[in-house]
Amino acid sequence: MKGTFPIEKFRELRTPFYYYDTQVLRDTLACIRTEAAKYDNYSVHYAVKANANPKVLSIIRESGLGADCVSGGEIRAAIKAGFPAGKMVFAGVGKADWEIELGLDYGIFCFNVESIPELEIINELAAAKGKVANVAFRINPNVGAHTHANITTGLAENKFGISMEDMDKVIDIALTLKNVRFIGLHFHIGSQILDMGDFVVLCNRVNELQDKLEARHIRIEHINVGGGLGIDYGHPNRQAIPDFKSYFETYDNCLKLRSYQTLHFELGRAVVGQCGSLISKVLYVKQGTNKQFAILDAGMTDLIRPALYQAFHKIENITSEAPVQAYDVVGPICESSDVFGKAIDLNGVKRGDLIALRSAGAYGEIMASGYNCRELPQGYTSDELV
Repeated sequence: MKGTFPIEKFRELRTPFYYYDTQVLRDTLACIRTEAAKYDNYSVHYAVKANANPKVLSIIRESGLGADCVSGGEIRAAIKAGFPAGKMVFAGVGKADWEIELGLDYGIFCFNVESIPELEIINELAAAKGKVANVAFRINPNVGAHTHANITTGLAENKFGISMEDMDKVIDIALTLKNVRFIGLHFHIGSQILDMGDFVVLCNRVNELQDKLEARHIRIEHINVGGGLGIDYGHPNRQAIPDFKSYFETYDNCLKLRSYQTLHFELGRAVVGQCGSLISKVLYVKQGTNKQFAILDAGMTDLIRPALYQAFHKIENITSEAPVQAYDVVGPICESSDVFGKAIDLNGVKRGDLIALRSAGAYGEIMASGYNCRELPQGYTSDELV
C-alpha cells in the first residue's frame, strides 16, 4: 500500500525536497503524551539531532515535550523554536567551552556529563559566571543493543559515557565542586531498537547501580534512560506510530524507580521518523547488462542512511500504476555507495516520475550535505501544501 501524497502540489515544487505529514507527527505526539501521562513521574525530551526543521520543531514544542540537545547549534535551534530552557538537557562527548557557556547563559536544566575533564571545565566555567550547573553523569552500562554497530552507544568499547567502575569516583569529585550540582544519572544504549528486551537489560543495570549508590546514602533525583526506540521502516503505513505503550510499560515494569525520582526519556527517531519522506524525480531509466537503474535527482547527500548504515527505506513510485518491475534505485553522486536500494520492485518507472523514500523524517534533512556542491533541499509540511 502506497502512502497518500498531494501529487499535484508536489509537481509544482523543485525536487528533491523533504515532505512532512503533520497529521502523522501530531498523532505520534498525542500518543506519546497519552502513554507517558499514565505515569506521574515521566518526562519526555525530543532529541533535536533527529530533525531540526523549524516547522517540525515548532509542532513538537507545542506538544509540551522538552528538548535533548547535543550541540550549541541545537540549543539555539530549540530556544528559537520556543522550547523552555528549563526543560532542556545537553549531552555529547565533546562539548566546546562556548557551547557550555551558552547552556549556562540560558540556564538549561541539565548537562549530561561524559568525563571527569568535562565535569571540571563545567565547574570552572560556571564559577566564572557565578552560577551552579546541574549535572547528570552519563554512565556507559556496557549493554549491547540489537541494532547496527554504528548506532550502538552503550558498550564499553564505545566513546560515550563514564564506565561503571568510575562512577563512584566521578560522583565523589562532583560532591567536592562548588559550581556543579549532581542531580542524576544518564544512559543511552543505542538507536533503532525494536527488541524491548534490550531496555529490560538496561533497567536491570540501572537497578544495580541505584542499589550501590543507596548503600552509600547517595540519593539520585533524576534518571535519564535516553531514547533508542525504533520505527518500522518496512511498513510505514501499517505502523506509522511506534509502540510507545510497550516502551513506557517496560520501564514501569522493570525499573525500580523511587517515589521521589523523575524518569527522563530522549526520543528522536520515534517522534519524527515516520512523518517524513524524501521526494525525488526520476532523471533517467538506464538499462544495464543484467539490471535496470532508476536514476534519481536525490542522492546520498539528501539521505545518507542507506550509504552509511546500509539502511532500508521503503521506496515508492507515487505517480505510476504501471506493472511492477525491479530496479536499482540510485542517485547522481559520484560515489558507488550512492544507492538507495537494489532490486527494488516499483511500478514501472519513466523519466519525470516522482519517487518517495519513506520514513525519512529522522536523520534525513538534518544529515544532508553539500557534497558535489549540491544545494540543500527544502523541507515542506502538509500544512503548507493544503
